[in-house]
Amino acid sequence: MVKSTVENLNPTRVKLTVEVTSEELEPKIKAAYKSIAEQVQVPGFRKGKVPAPIIDQRVGREYVVQQAINDGLNDFYQQGLAEAELSPLSRPEVEIDEIPDVKTNEGVLKFSGELDIKPVIELPDYSGLEVEVEPRSADDAAVQEQLDELRSRFGTLKDVERPAATDDFVTIDLIAKVGDEEVDTASGLSYQVGAGTMLEGIDEALEGLSAGEDATFETTLAGGEHSGETASVKVTLQAVKERELPEADDEFAQLASEFDTIEELRADLTSKAEENLVVEQGVEARDKVLEKLMELIEVPVPESVVAEQVEQHFTSQNHEAGDDHDTEEHREEISKQTADAFRNELVLDEIAQKEEIGVEQSEVIEYIVSTASQYGMEPNQFAQMLDQAGQVPMIMGEVRRRKALAKVLELAVVKDTEGNTVDLTDFVTPAGDEDEAEAAEPVASESPEVDESESAEVEETQDTKQN
Repeated sequence: MVKSTVENLNPTRVKLTVEVTSEELEPKIKAAYKSIAEQVQVPGFRKGKVPAPIIDQRVGREYVVQQAINDGLNDFYQQGLAEAELSPLSRPEVEIDEIPDVKTNEGVLKFSGELDIKPVIELPDYSGLEVEVEPRSADDAAVQEQLDELRSRFGTLKDVERPAATDDFVTIDLIAKVGDEEVDTASGLSYQVGAGTMLEGIDEALEGLSAGEDATFETTLAGGEHSGETASVKVTLQAVKERELPEADDEFAQLASEFDTIEELRADLTSKAEENLVVEQGVEARDKVLEKLMELIEVPVPESVVAEQVEQHFTSQNHEAGDDHDTEEHREEISKQTADAFRNELVLDEIAQKEEIGVEQSEVIEYIVSTASQYGMEPNQFAQMLDQAGQVPMIMGEVRRRKALAKVLELAVVKDTEGNTVDLTDFVTPAGDEDEAEAAEPVASESPEVDESESAEVEETQDTKQN
């Protein structure tokens, strides 16, 4: 077994020194001889059967030892990490400090390198954290809002002879000019006034227009070769339609649901509204509990973790968004998000370990199903993509952290701003915690995922350095 020593440089960075005896290095030297024997051609010897003394004559014993060290360095480094019980977050550039005497084989292989590690933290007492949330109630207005939303799905559009107003559906023609140049035209477009999904300024231009009338407004183009330029847009309104909602009666209840009467449908909507309120308060409480928890503990963040994630973000984003995307202000924002996510993950991982929290296969499947819908993908397709990318362990870690935060929330004291105790039992228990995609979202958004198996590998050195 190799011998390793650790020098703490700061709470997140150490210098690891590993010593390998000549006996432990010998198998690597024999493997190097065998590898070289396959590569050299010596008259009178078959390929792969060249004796070690002949190889020493041809390429030199020093070359053989150097290859053995280079080939075995990562194995010895991994053993050194295990012996020192370190969790690496970065890959060191190794310096060879000492090698055995190539003639006598006496001495040791000694190498060292600096690397970032997970900081050791001491968890605070997180039982009984107190947070406040907004009071919510499933009143008649909330139920009516859900009923109207359901009615709108079954609504019909009818032409109206009046000026356009917010929420109306209109048919329009557009002509866009940059200066005197006509850069784009479109006709027969359908749009809901007030949706805010088209050009900036179009909603204000459309309100009050009647069929056959037009208006001109200025806007900043968001796509195409003239993206970012100011354009003058003429919009002509062709038709105005409004959505006509069906009557909220027994006939509608039978059409839109499994219920026979509108009273049964309203009762069901009331129940769902109450469930939604629990989710809303649960999400608010969860976020505030995490915030309060993180205020109780200092977690140092390795600079390399932040730097790597920031560079990855801008390398991918700049390709799509251009150089204007990479600003000092935006880099500071991404750096803060990365550091916060690292702290959140580390603390929640520690809590999960302390509480002995595990992850069931059914929980991973449920998480994948919820997340797949956010990306508009089929769960099986999404799961296959995750598996091929080797991301299943990451998903398991995220589910485990979510359960750890649910545990902290379960132990917390949650009240609304009016002083009433809020019961979040249905939110934190497995049956209720999986409600809606928002409850399934990661507790640490844009969280940096460090592949420790990759980080544990040392940078290969082509030439052995002798200090």
